[in-house]
Amino acid sequence: MMNGKDKGNSAFSIHNSELIVPEIRFKGFSEVWEEYPLSTFIGSLDAGVSVNSGDRPASEGEFGILKTSCVTNGFFDPNENKIVFKAKEINRLKEPVLENTIIISRMNTPVLVGANAYVSKGFPNYFLPDRLWAAKPTSIGDLKFIAYILGSGKGRLALSDLATGTSGSMKNISKPSVLGLKFHTPQDKEQTQIGNYFQKLDSLINQHQQKHDKLSNIKKAMLELMFPKQGENIPEIRFKGFSGEWVNKSLADAAPLRGGFAFQSFQFCEAGVPIVKISNILSTGEVGGEFNYFKETSNDENYLLPNGSALLAMSGATTGKISILRSINNTKFYQNQRVGYFKRNSDLDYLFISTLVRSHLFSDKLNAVLVAGAQPNVSSKEIDFFEFRMPMDIEEQTKIGNYFQKLDTLINQHQQQITKLNNIKQACLSKMFAG
Repeated sequence: MMNGKDKGNSAFSIHNSELIVPEIRFKGFSEVWEEYPLSTFIGSLDAGVSVNSGDRPASEGEFGILKTSCVTNGFFDPNENKIVFKAKEINRLKEPVLENTIIISRMNTPVLVGANAYVSKGFPNYFLPDRLWAAKPTSIGDLKFIAYILGSGKGRLALSDLATGTSGSMKNISKPSVLGLKFHTPQDKEQTQIGNYFQKLDSLINQHQQKHDKLSNIKKAMLELMFPKQGENIPEIRFKGFSGEWVNKSLADAAPLRGGFAFQSFQFCEAGVPIVKISNILSTGEVGGEFNYFKETSNDENYLLPNGSALLAMSGATTGKISILRSINNTKFYQNQRVGYFKRNSDLDYLFISTLVRSHLFSDKLNAVLVAGAQPNVSSKEIDFFEFRMPMDIEEQTKIGNYFQKLDTLINQHQQQITKLNNIKQACLSKMFAG
């Protein structure tokens, strides 16, 4: 049934035939893809049981029950679990996490029901709850390939279309309906080559994600250690060669927060320049997204933003978010009135200031003065009164600022690779499956 021959060429070819074949496939394969029900490849869908659990993840040697969030965006994260420590509950556990299975969310919100991911490594101490299935293979086909079919846009749509339930917030899918789903699939060897290709992509994405997370955790820890704690005058960790107490300075003295201007702007205008709005202050810490434009005049120079500016969203849903403006090819950016800019002070290192205002030290103070409601907002006058401990020596400020800038650069590089690889994966998922 599925025993086509692979000629060993791993290069892609583009296929324009009207037969049931994908738009892009590996060279050496020419057979038409045939339609089969999932039951051809999946022998069973087995759920676990829900048990009483703790609030933290299980450590090595402990037992854990998976959370439904363990399958997100096509990835399986075993760390998304809760410890099970009572003997009575441990004895009730069933369905351990086995390698070469697919975990499928059988009950979830309308958006997440049917979320799934391939499991390449088993975790014998981690178990499934009743809301997750372990899809186990038959002797036919390659389960990695089937996992990527189910994780593709078409597969996710097919699974969500099966969801039923009277609750608007919680839906479920049934075993017979899932096993009865039909997809076009190639012969065994082509399945394996496609499955291995996507597994390599996932491995690269995961490597960058792990490095990104590790660096982010280092940054968080160093922000705690390299700034004085409440009531202290010196930090716990310091660069060699520096001593003496840090002093209190207000942001009004160090980097006063300046508001922008209500420019009349458009989605695009010829010879226009971009305006940074609150929606351009991204959660990644960068300035980006879709910009509005306006026609520049000589009177607008007061609101021109220097490269490297630390910007604060001062109202709306993104209130409190801070991003750093990194201009490409010396592009000029201007400041909308709802965006605050921590104005440069020549007496202080600006990288140090931008690090400080993105730390928990600033956010803790900000939360205390944030006006909640339908339109959250903060006042620049109140923020200017914020006081922080700062080193007197400009060289120490510079070293601290440079250190965190290097960390941010590495974190952003890994995030860019994650985004790039995910885009490649999504493009391939849409073009490498037939039907």
